[in-house]
Order: sequence, then structure tokens, then C-alpha cells
Amino acid sequence: MKIASTLLAALVLSSLASLASLRAAEPPLNVLLITADDLGNEVMDFLDGKVANVTPNLSKLATQSLSFQHGFVNNAICCPSRSIIATGRYGHNSGLFGFNKLPKPIPTVFGTFKNAGYLTGVLGKVSHSTPDPSFKWDFVHDYAELGAGRSPKKYHDYAQEFFAQCKSQKKPFYFMVNSHDPHRPFYDPEGKKKNGEEVPSRLFKPEEVIVPPYLPDLPKVRIEYSHYLNSVRRLDDTVGRVLQALEDSGLAGNTMVVFITDNGSSFPFAKANTYVASNRTPMLVRWPGITKPGSVDKTHFVSEVDFFATFMDATGLPLPAGLDGRSLVPLLKGGDQAGRDFVFTQIDYTIGGPAKPMRCIQDGQYAYIFNAFSDGKFKYKNNNEGLTFAAMEEAGKTDPAIQARVEMFRHRVPQEFYDLQKDPGCLKNLIQDPSQQAVAKKYQDRLRQWMIETHDHCLAAFDVRGNPAQLAKAVANYPSLDKSGGLATEAGEEGEAKPSGGDDKVAKRKANRTEKK
Repeated sequence: MKIASTLLAALVLSSLASLASLRAAEPPLNVLLITADDLGNEVMDFLDGKVANVTPNLSKLATQSLSFQHGFVNNAICCPSRSIIATGRYGHNSGLFGFNKLPKPIPTVFGTFKNAGYLTGVLGKVSHSTPDPSFKWDFVHDYAELGAGRSPKKYHDYAQEFFAQCKSQKKPFYFMVNSHDPHRPFYDPEGKKKNGEEVPSRLFKPEEVIVPPYLPDLPKVRIEYSHYLNSVRRLDDTVGRVLQALEDSGLAGNTMVVFITDNGSSFPFAKANTYVASNRTPMLVRWPGITKPGSVDKTHFVSEVDFFATFMDATGLPLPAGLDGRSLVPLLKGGDQAGRDFVFTQIDYTIGGPAKPMRCIQDGQYAYIFNAFSDGKFKYKNNNEGLTFAAMEEAGKTDPAIQARVEMFRHRVPQEFYDLQKDPGCLKNLIQDPSQQAVAKKYQDRLRQWMIETHDHCLAAFDVRGNPAQLAKAVANYPSLDKSGGLATEAGEEGEAKPSGGDDKVAKRKANRTEKK
């Protein structure tokens, strides 16, 4: 009996050693992160899309992936949003709460991969995706080399080159592929073209458009939205070409593919805000042998702050201290995670001007928003207005409901509360409704708890939200970008590197051009 037990133990140890040896022999997992620029959930064929056949390649990827129904970005402006991906920290913990660079050395996802022997590559949006100016990517091509970031063929060719380089050097990779679509200017078949940009594989007409609930259905809104759909289709073309390059390389079977957008569509009440349309993102993860193809997580609220921890967990690399996010690997394997009933989103600074602090907590039922900057006088402006907002302003002269939306966009109110089940467009603010006070307080309290837990500098303003004078003082004392590093600008991209307010002139010029056509 003793001999048999000894033999059995030896056999088990031998099997474990063999298994460990096999795992050690397995090549490290590659990570391909594909991002869109200003893509809204409302146009995705496999999510909320009402217009058919806009994103066939992304729909195909969804059938191969796990998608998160409640996937979010934590900041709906591209540079601070991408900085959260890079650091795994909220802006108030990294110091990256605007268009600025790292004010102090902290780990980055690309730096961690490079230190572990991975080849690091990036296509497009390089400055916005690299908050550490000292970091040197192994493979980098930007805006001008990519046909203004709008050439599916060039993305394919550079991706093909990078994959070949990884194979020849026998190194794993972290590859961030950032399309500049569907960022403004949208693809107008009759408009001026950027150097090297390609024609989308499908063009849309204004009559095909289904206007999202947060916008009024006006003729000029339909015109601009059809141009936006053109750009979305070209983004989808790019995704298809990059994934084909991965497949042709023979590396797809050992590569985690993740798709996300940096923020919602570039329209009023979406990008650069904290509404559902601002922050909810298509989030797809294809991990061969791990994620269930075509599955949908309809329960957990997840966000981009979780990516850094997820990539470290999936690749087996050590997790740096100080991250705000948590690994999604248990969910990718079909499990559950506690504490994923809400998501928290924020705005601190836009591209220029003073601080414009916004905070939001939302779940599947309600959204509570705190706009610290709103005093009834300050005019909120950003580069998401264009022809659409100009049309809203014109229509508002004779339509009180649209004029109310114009005023709401420009000035906001300090607090907003919405029933997302009844009002997905966030049109009816319930914050003054007596029947909603108890429910709203629950969300206010939970938001405050999150602010305390994450050391959010907006807490000082939140705690005096009922006192206009003290609130104004708190916002005036808000941390400045000057103390958090220099500005980050994206060369060549219209609207991304202008001071606030400059976009109004662009919008009016575009509106006038459309009038003349």
C-alpha cells in the first residue's frame, strides 16, 4: 500500500511538472487594443443601432467575442479617456484630468509591457495615447502617415508590418491601433477631403438616419448625422482590415483583441459630457479559448479603468500598485464579480478654458449628474457642436422645447437626475421632483462615497453644492492643469487642439457652407 501511494504521489508530481513545463512553453499572450475616436453606441449594429448594416466588421467581431452591455469609458474626452487606459487610474489620481502630460512618474500599461520584453506599437492618436512623453514606442505611425488617420489600407499595411516584425524578433506584443474615425470632420461626399483619406465602403443618406433620442429631428441634424455614419462605416472598414492582417500573420490564435471607443459621438449631449450617450461604449473582448464567442455580459458595469489590471492578469505580468481598476479576467472566463452595480464618470477640463467639473454615477435604472461649474452664467462650449447645434439654435427661435435644450446644453444646472428606463435620452430632469428625492439621495450618497474612496478633489465642491457662493469658490480653487504638466495636442486633427469657444466659428462656417449647397 505504501509503495502504491508513493508511486501515485510521484505520478501526480510528474504530471504537474509536465503541465508546468507545457505552460512555460506556451508563447506569451499578445494584446491588440483597437480604439475608435468619438463612436456612439447608438450606431452599432450589434448594440443599439437602428440603421442597418453600419458596422459589419465589428458585428462579426462581436460574434467571436464577449461583449459588455454595460461597458463605459470614465471620461468622455479623448485625451483624458486614453490616459485612464494608459494608467489604470482615474484622472484625479494620475494627474491626467485634461489635455496634459504625466506630472509625476507612475506605471503605464505600455511601459510595463515594454519592460517585460514585449514589442510596443501604436497607430494613430499617438500624443493622446502617450501621457508619458519620455516613453518611446518600438513601432509608431501617426496621423499624416495614416491618410489623416482615415485610410483603412494604410492601417492594414502598417499592422501587417508590425506583426511581421514581432514574428521575426520572436517577441510578444502590445499593439494599440487608434482610428481617427469617426472624429469630426465627418465624411461629406461633397466636401473637401483630407490628404490620403479613403472613401467609406458605404455612404448614407439623410433619409436613412434615425436621430438618437438626445437630439431633435431636424433636416440639418439628419444631414450631419448621415456624414457621421459615413465615418463610422470607414472606421469599421479599418477594423476589418487590421483584423485581416492579424489573421494573415498567424498570430490571431494567441492574441487578445479588445475594441472600445474613447468617448461617445461628437454631438451635443454626447461627447465631453457625462450622459449615457457620452460614456457608454461598445466593449468587445476576444480571447481565444477563454471568452465565449457571441456571449454578452448583461449584468456587470465595467469601464476602461479596468483595462490595465486586466491586461496584467491575462498575460501573467505583475500588477503595479496604485491602480484604481480591477481585472476583468473573472468575467472574461464567465464568472461573477461583486461591486459592479454602478459606474462612475467624470469631466474636469476640456481642451481649453477653466475647469468644468462634472461627476456622474449611473446604473441600469438611474443617472445622477453633478455639474460643479454650472452657475447659470458660464457658457459651456466644446468641439461637438457643428452643424447640429447651429440648427438647434436656429430652430429654437420658434420652438420653445428645442430652445430649452439649447439653454440646457449651454448652461446646465448644478444637478441632474434621470430615469434611464423611461428616458434614455436624458431629456427630463427629475432632480426637483418630490417623488424622486429619496432615490436621488441614494445616488448622491453613493457618489460621495466613491469620491472619498478615490480621493477625488471634486468632493470639496460636491459638499457645498447647495450654496452657490461656496460652490463658485470651490470651483475657482480647483486643481489647475499648470500644476499637472504641459498640454498634450494632436497635430492635424481639427477641433482637438483649439481653445474652448473656437469651435463656434467652425460650426458657423460649416453651417453657412451647407446653406449655400
